[in-house]
Amino acid sequence: MNTPHLTRFPRINASLLIGCVILFSAAYSMGQASGKFNQPGNILITDQFNNRVIEIDPNGNIVWQFGNGPGDTSANAIVGTNDAERVGNLTLMSGTGIPAGATRNCKKSGCVDNRVLLVDRGGNIVWQYGQFGVTGFGPDQLNTPVQNTYLPTSGNVLITDQGNERIIEVRRRDNAIVWQYGEDGVVGNGPNQLNNPNAAELPRTLLRARSSRPLPPGAPSAVSPSRAGCPTATPCSPTPTTVASSKSSPTTLRSGSISPTPAQAAIRLRCPRARCDWPTATP
Repeated sequence: MNTPHLTRFPRINASLLIGCVILFSAAYSMGQASGKFNQPGNILITDQFNNRVIEIDPNGNIVWQFGNGPGDTSANAIVGTNDAERVGNLTLMSGTGIPAGATRNCKKSGCVDNRVLLVDRGGNIVWQYGQFGVTGFGPDQLNTPVQNTYLPTSGNVLITDQGNERIIEVRRRDNAIVWQYGEDGVVGNGPNQLNNPNAAELPRTLLRARSSRPLPPGAPSAVSPSRAGCPTATPCSPTPTTVASSKSSPTTLRSGSISPTPAQAAIRLRCPRARCDWPTATP
């Protein structure tokens, strides 16, 4: 009489065990980190067609991961990761989408992402620019964002929006574009024109400049020209300053001239009458 209970009970235990393993696996893949998270010597990898960002330790062990693999092309993950960088305990990453045929569930038309995400250690999206699956150049829209750069002074994000032929700086608190180089969707090699841009970084001298005087807003956001025309104010930065860098230690810039910021250089190209003497760095 007890035989059915004896045969069913182990099956229930096995089902519970399998369920726990699946839940644990899913949780880990969406950002649960081990104690080796964000340690010196680790490497952050954008695994593009596996739709994930992984962090590995020097022995090759995965210690953190965002994304569930090639089968997950949902808005809760990331599709076609193309760039990633660590910002404190957060991870900044771009999802370009993937072409048709790259994975089993994107055989016919491909899978679109078009977002830049800031993800915490637990795998939660804490900020994003761009809308999942939407392609465009309107507010909060991107077209193949291949690269992102965190600007440590302002906290803004520089995005290489390749399909829209532009570099934009986005203010995180309201997702406003505060600086742009390149005309939306226009291909060219003239002033304020790009052709398939692939990356945008600040010059190392600007990232590493150190001075005892106060710092203006971070480059390139030191100058915020309108997208339609030239600013009325002279696009000069008053003094060189200390800029904290997440990629290198600040050093002292020796005496000499300091280069214009990318925004200032862009204004010079677009507005040849805009002139000023760039400030001299102090030891």
